[in-house]
Amino acid sequence: MKQIQGSFLTGYVTILVEGNNPELFLQYCADQEILVWNITKVSSTSCEASIRLGDVHQVDELIHEGLTITVTHQYGLPVMIKKLIGRKEFLFSIGICLLLILYLSNIIWDIKINGVPKDIEKKITKQLNTYGVHTGALGFSIGSPSEIQQKLLHDIPELLWVGVEKKGTTFQIEVVEKTIVEKKEINGPSNLVAAKEGVVSYVYISKGMPNVKVNDYVEAGDLLVSGNISEDKEKPVLVEADGEVVAKTWYEVSVTIPLKAEYQELTGEKEKKLYMELGDVQVPFWGFGSSEFEHVQTDINRTPLHFFKWELPINIIESIQHEKTYRKEQRSKKEAIKVGKEQAKNELLLRLDKNAKVISEKVLHESTGNGKVKLILYLTIEENIAKSVPINQGD
Repeated sequence: MKQIQGSFLTGYVTILVEGNNPELFLQYCADQEILVWNITKVSSTSCEASIRLGDVHQVDELIHEGLTITVTHQYGLPVMIKKLIGRKEFLFSIGICLLLILYLSNIIWDIKINGVPKDIEKKITKQLNTYGVHTGALGFSIGSPSEIQQKLLHDIPELLWVGVEKKGTTFQIEVVEKTIVEKKEINGPSNLVAAKEGVVSYVYISKGMPNVKVNDYVEAGDLLVSGNISEDKEKPVLVEADGEVVAKTWYEVSVTIPLKAEYQELTGEKEKKLYMELGDVQVPFWGFGSSEFEHVQTDINRTPLHFFKWELPINIIESIQHEKTYRKEQRSKKEAIKVGKEQAKNELLLRLDKNAKVISEKVLHESTGNGKVKLILYLTIEENIAKSVPINQGD
């Protein structure tokens, strides 16, 4: 019967009806839309039947004189729960077991590092320990995989790429190690020519014949060092020219500096809060109350809980609030010019060889307006201008 489907979830009982014409009473209950099933004639004055647990009170109200009703058996989930509630020790044991399983399901039991030799693997393992990532650590107490990935790339220069993935209770780390790419050799002899115009400051040649000297002015493409080391034009001896030709070069750069500057700085103070998230509901269990900081920068890490290999719809949210301060600075024109010069030099040096350095600076143009100072600077740089080009032996 469809009417009794799900009766286990709602609960039902077996009743014994005793008295005159118990069948008529059960029929009367059915007429009152009380579901009755499994009716059994026990004797001429008693019948047994099943009714829903929620209908027991209504049946008691329908009883009339000369009849008695006795509940002989109770079935279903509500009955089981009621019995369990009465056995507090059993419930406590189940709760402890579930919490223990939940705890063990969210512990890191293994860390697998693939793709690197043993010495790099040891270095990665040591670095992971400093982040709190080790066997036995709680999964939600450490950073997210992407955060760990960025830290490893920053702290271990030997790594080219890192992939971090958390699979259940295992951290799997795939690593690609940097390979040292040796400078590609030019096939055959070569010359050194000027990459840009400049005035030669000094010449250091390890192989080849110099074609310029100190204080010579050269333009882009001029021959600096020849790969032909023979004085006999008919029998040239060709080598790969090697060395440095450092020259003074010139750049014109422009920069704009505001007279009013506003900075955001982290003080280093922070507060940590932990939440349990279920759907749209977040329940705090560590770090209650509002932040004491006036301005904060918040970092959020969300870690799902696992039960064995299954991911639960429950997340542990770690909220780290960093104290942030704002600082306003009113610069004078002189201070703005000083800041602008340093900014222009630093931006230019980032585009040049690492050994390049600024020799002198000159302000070509200076203007002030709309709370800003605009500068056009003429910078003299000392840098290596030599570049290698192959010798065409057919010429």
